[in-house]
Amino acid sequence: MVELNKENFEAEVLQSKGITFVDFWSEKCEPCMALMPEVLKFVEKNAGRAKFCKLDTANNKRLAISQRVMGLPTLVFYKDGEKVFTFDPAAIDAGGIAAVQAKLDELV
Repeated sequence: MVELNKENFEAEVLQSKGITFVDFWSEKCEPCMALMPEVLKFVEKNAGRAKFCKLDTANNKRLAISQRVMGLPTLVFYKDGEKVFTFDPAAIDAGGIAAVQAKLDELV
């Protein structure tokens, strides 16, 4: 997974062609850490189908806010640099990684 920060977010996500998945997370977020193994399996399973990135919001708060990330964990799909779908914490709780996989399958 590409580690994002304020220096590379625009080039890696907003100027990227195709599907880009971004995991907005923080080490201090217990649900994020609990979800991390599932996210890593999802990324491994779908290698080559999209670009996979993660952004530690603890070190990039303004960037996360600019992307309207208000709770963690948040998983976002971008297509050709445009945000096309967001899984907020409630959506992740409701559908889990299976819902994220279904959305990727729909987008590619």
